[in-house]
Amino acid sequence: MRDFNFPGRSEAYSSNAMVATSQPLASETAIDILKKGGNAMDAAIAAAAVLAVIEPTDTGLGGDCFALFSKNGNSIPIAFNGSGKSPSKLTIEKAKELKLDYIEDRSPHSVTIPGAVDAWLKLHERFCNLDFEAIISPAIKFAENGFFVHERLSYTWSNNFKRLVNVEAKDIFLRNKKPPLPGQKMKNLYLAEVLKIISKQGRKGFYEGDVPNKIVKFLNELGGLHSLEDFYNAHGEYVEPINSCYRDNKIFQLPPNTQGVIALIILRILESFKISKYDFDHPDRIHLLIEAAKIAYNYRNKLLGDLNSSKLIMEIINDDLLIYKLSKSIDVNKANNLIPPIPSIGSNTVYLTVVDKDLNAVSFINSIYESFGSGLVPPETGILLQNRGKSFNLNKGHPNCLQPSKRPMHTIIPGMVFRDDKLFMSYGVMGGDYQPMGHSDVLSCIIDHNLNFQQSLDKPRFLPINDRVEVEKSLPSKTVNKLKSKGHNVNTSQHPHGGGQIVSIDWKGGKLIGASDPRKDGIALGY
Repeated sequence: MRDFNFPGRSEAYSSNAMVATSQPLASETAIDILKKGGNAMDAAIAAAAVLAVIEPTDTGLGGDCFALFSKNGNSIPIAFNGSGKSPSKLTIEKAKELKLDYIEDRSPHSVTIPGAVDAWLKLHERFCNLDFEAIISPAIKFAENGFFVHERLSYTWSNNFKRLVNVEAKDIFLRNKKPPLPGQKMKNLYLAEVLKIISKQGRKGFYEGDVPNKIVKFLNELGGLHSLEDFYNAHGEYVEPINSCYRDNKIFQLPPNTQGVIALIILRILESFKISKYDFDHPDRIHLLIEAAKIAYNYRNKLLGDLNSSKLIMEIINDDLLIYKLSKSIDVNKANNLIPPIPSIGSNTVYLTVVDKDLNAVSFINSIYESFGSGLVPPETGILLQNRGKSFNLNKGHPNCLQPSKRPMHTIIPGMVFRDDKLFMSYGVMGGDYQPMGHSDVLSCIIDHNLNFQQSLDKPRFLPINDRVEVEKSLPSKTVNKLKSKGHNVNTSQHPHGGGQIVSIDWKGGKLIGASDPRKDGIALGY
């Protein structure tokens, strides 16, 4: 139990259903959908659509989506990859012809075809109880009638509004050329109209007709190579989830192009150490996590691309001998000199999770990658387009090398944890490249140190970034000094690392437990 003399949050408990999102309005929407007869997937899509309106810094219709679904909490999760692909005309030869050394994050070439809307509709068709129009209706109301900007959202908005590129983006997302302050009301009337079209026409409303015409015309005028065929051919797909064990818990992630495999590699390396003998904030424990992350991220940068290109990295999680050698390469007293580059610290995402009365569970994540994505908004759409394409590598032969109609390496990863073939928790930790570290750290805090779900999200965070380790301000100074003595170049982070949500099923106690990260505006709600 937490010390009530200090600021903090308590876990949420319920018997019928539990929702955890990064924004109270989204959590409230999900609960309302559940009370109207919707199931976990109905609630998840409704919450994601609301967040696409009220958290434009992090997510939107112009982004991507990944999901895990477990029926009744006792079935192996079904995984869906709703990430978009590069334009079919954008080849590495074309990139060289355009004299691109890399894909710039504000350019039209960074815009991959949005996959979120297709994902919502495909998941709705297979799993949902309610009509899609009813699910999308709350998002339309917020776009039309407006919403009040919460404090953390205002913080992110203020720190990143200069990333908005074109006039339409600035007109919609600024007030008198300035970002909104906490408590100010914002609307997006163009987005409301697009949502109405989708609610009535389904997939055709976004991938055929007027909406993609406007998007393609706009991107082509900026030099982009997108086509209407790219939108028409945009389809997410069901994939086989990957898994690995950590101390008798089975951890499920999506396969590449996500970096979920990196979280599994970190956990497999950590399993070789008796982490439980340390306190959760002990410098030796943090050191081991950092060193394991360096190894795993190094593999990511060398071997991770789309599913077709990532066979070698997939083999690592099942290679006991290699994992043993990797764990033995870690010096418990000294930092190694392995420095994997981390290119996109500061990217933003929304993660949410829902468990309904039948114990159906959804682990759900949406993102436009960096704050405000590409910063590009096609006229009369209100849609911020993602910049996920900046993740492509322009070196031929690299697994993540740019190719036509290819998915780039993706940072967002929803997770699930099973015990004795039953769902123990549905969870995710946001924050771009931080996510594998976050997934591993939070899970270790719960399993190795018996922290409750909320405490595991509250604790100070850290991440090796290029030539340094960035730690949050709340990490004790004595811990920082000890890390420095081991050879780590420790810097205090100017911004918090990510966010996170958890819903756990207590099978014996007959209750659901929810937790929501204090680094966001969110809340866990049940009924």
